[in-house]
Amino acid sequence: MSQPKKKKSATREWLDALVFAVVAASLIRWLLLEPFTIPTASMEKSLLVGDFLFVSKMHYGTRIPKTVLQVPLTHQKIWGTDIPSYSDAIQLPYYRLPGFSDVERNDVVVFNYPVEFEYPSDLKTNYIKRAVGIPGDVILIKEGELVVNDQPAPKPEEMQYSYDLISNRPLTVDFFAEYGINPESFMAFTNGAGYMVFGTDQMIERLRTSPVVVSITKRIESPGDHEPLIFPKGSDYGWNRDNFGPLQVPAKDWTIDMTADNVLRYGSTIENYEGHEQVDIRDGSLFIDGQKVEKYTFKQDYYFMMGDNRHDSLDSRFWGFVPEDHIVGKAWFLWLSLDKYESMFGKIRWNRFFKGIN
Repeated sequence: MSQPKKKKSATREWLDALVFAVVAASLIRWLLLEPFTIPTASMEKSLLVGDFLFVSKMHYGTRIPKTVLQVPLTHQKIWGTDIPSYSDAIQLPYYRLPGFSDVERNDVVVFNYPVEFEYPSDLKTNYIKRAVGIPGDVILIKEGELVVNDQPAPKPEEMQYSYDLISNRPLTVDFFAEYGINPESFMAFTNGAGYMVFGTDQMIERLRTSPVVVSITKRIESPGDHEPLIFPKGSDYGWNRDNFGPLQVPAKDWTIDMTADNVLRYGSTIENYEGHEQVDIRDGSLFIDGQKVEKYTFKQDYYFMMGDNRHDSLDSRFWGFVPEDHIVGKAWFLWLSLDKYESMFGKIRWNRFFKGIN
C-alpha cells in the first residue's frame, strides 16, 4: 500500500511560489516585454520624465542573452548595491530570434548605450530614442531641420527645441506651468535678461501671445561652427547639433574604400562594434590584426538615433551609430505616468494611461 503523499510545509509552498514567480517573470522579461522608465527629458514632449512603458522584445525579435551568468531580474548591479550582478566569464555569440518586423524609420527604440564599454553589450545602460536613420540612409541636418535621403524627415508631433525668451518682467514657475513647461524646461539667464526655454511649436506660439513676452528666438547653431563633442571625434567638418552631415548609416554587407575620410567617419564603428580582435587606426589608415585594410565590408546593420527634444538629447550626433546587436526592443505603450512636480493623486497623469507610442 502506497504511503500518502506528504503535504508541503507553508514555508516550502511559499518558496516554490517564489521560484515560479521569478522564473516566469524572467522569461516574460526576456522573451516578451520589459518595463522601462523615462529618466530624462531627451524625448519630451513625446515621452515625459516619469512615464512608465513596456518595451516589446517580440517586434524586432528577442535577443538570446550574451551574458548568461547573471542574477535573475537584474541588469548591471544587484538591487540596492554596487555589486555586479553578472560574470562575463562566459559570453555567447550574438543571435536574435525572428521578430514581427525590422526596425523601421521613426520607430521609438530602446537600445543599449553603445559607448558604455565597461559593460558587456547586452548589459549596457538602456537608452530610448527615435530611429531617424536605418541602414543605408543618408543623414543631413541643416539649421536644425532633419533631412533623410534628400527628403525632409517627418517631424514628431511634439518635438522640442530650445529658445531664448525675453520678457518685460520676471517670470515664475506658475507662469511657465500654464504653458506646459516644467521647472526643468526653463532657466533664467545669468544676467537676468531673459530665459532659455525648451518647448514644442504649439507651446512657443502660445507664449508669443503673452503680453509679458517681448521676443522668442530659436537657438540654432550657425553652419560651420564646429562642436568638439560632435561625431566623429577628431573631424574638422564644421558639424554641430544643428548642422550635421551628410553621413551614410552603415548597412550589413556594405563595402567601402578605406580612404582617410572613411577611416575618420567609420573607423571607430569598425573598431568598437564589428567584433575584431585587434583594430588600429593610425595616419588615416585602418589596420585589422596588423594588416592594412583597403576595403571593408560591414558585418551588421546600424541605426542613427535622435531624441525628440532636439536640443536636450545626447544621441547619435554625439556618439555615432547604434549597432543592430545593441537593439533591445520597440517602445510599445505607456502603463503609468507620474508627474514629480505634483503631489498625491495629482501626480498621476491619467490621460497617458495605456497610450501607444508613435
